[in-house]
Amino acid sequence: MNRKKLLLKRMTIGVVALSLLGAVAFVSLRTGPLAPIKVTVTQPVQGSLLPSIFGIGTVEARRSWMVGPTVAGRVLSVKVDVGDSVKAGQLIAEMDPVDLNQRLAALDASMARAGSAQTTAQAQLTDASARRTLAASNTQRNQDLARQNFISPGALEARVQEQASSDAAVQAAQANLTGTGQDMTRLKAERAALAQQRGNVRLLAPADAVVTTRDAEAGSTVVAGQPVLRLVDPTSLWVKMRVDQGRSSALATGLKGSIVLRSQPHSTFNGQVARVELLADSVTEERIAQVAFENIPSAISVGEMAEVTLQLPATASTLLLPNAAIVRQQGQTGVWRLKEGAPEFSPVHIGASSLDGQVQVLKGLSSQDQVVVYSEKALKNGARIKVVDALLNPVAQP
Repeated sequence: MNRKKLLLKRMTIGVVALSLLGAVAFVSLRTGPLAPIKVTVTQPVQGSLLPSIFGIGTVEARRSWMVGPTVAGRVLSVKVDVGDSVKAGQLIAEMDPVDLNQRLAALDASMARAGSAQTTAQAQLTDASARRTLAASNTQRNQDLARQNFISPGALEARVQEQASSDAAVQAAQANLTGTGQDMTRLKAERAALAQQRGNVRLLAPADAVVTTRDAEAGSTVVAGQPVLRLVDPTSLWVKMRVDQGRSSALATGLKGSIVLRSQPHSTFNGQVARVELLADSVTEERIAQVAFENIPSAISVGEMAEVTLQLPATASTLLLPNAAIVRQQGQTGVWRLKEGAPEFSPVHIGASSLDGQVQVLKGLSSQDQVVVYSEKALKNGARIKVVDALLNPVAQP
């Protein structure tokens, strides 16, 4: 009897152990590490894309100016403030002229004196010319008298020497007049240069603009080239857009797009690519383009962030897949295609993509193929899978 009880007890323990082993195996095969990988699948669809280029940018002014002195000096006054609109040629600030006014007065006096010297030299030249004319006449008469032996040769030589002296006096007067003219030219050039310096201390608006910053106040000292005021042309605002180089192959001038300002997220403004810069940013690996507004919005600020979406022409009809289905294995681009219920990596050739997550498949798939979109774990060829409608925590494909 005891042997039967012992045998029954052992059989019960064995059954329980087998049940536990079966339960562990079942759990391992269903939900454990040996369980099939849950995946979602899709089929390529025929259609065309409306590809777009998306980029982030900042509002900048195409035309801006930094207005400051050409020489170091002290700011005498600033006539405008930030936000003021100015007209071309308007006085917006002034530097201390120091002694420029006195130097101009001194040059004016020097020019007046040079004018008097020039007048004197002209009178001397007139007098010397008249004496030369008289000496020439006297010489001619004495030569006639000498041929008739009415005067001695010595008297004739005196008249010839007198004519030579008058000729030299005319040359000296002419040189003196030329010198006074050159002095006057030099003084005029010096005065013009000094007047230019005097004019440079008056800082004028180069065009119709708006003051954006006031970098110096009256009494402060600035160096040559340091701005006192910064101006922008409010009619030349555009967006400096940055685009990932890998997505910028179709970037070109003339592309239409939409602009969303950070301060007006619910409004969309039309724009157009005005310029694509030749120099790209090698650090951020981005290309830079300037997108002009079709109509510049009100209440816009320079430096404001903006989102730009550029529309490209529609593509030809091809097979389309979600971008999430595209994977890269060992340097190849492809998809996980189901073959006899198991995933198999299939290289494909892809084309353009759209901002809604669709991508063209130009080669490598047919419309009847089933392709893995999301998977619970990383896949490999021949892995056990289970197709489900959705995943709670899908794993991004490598």
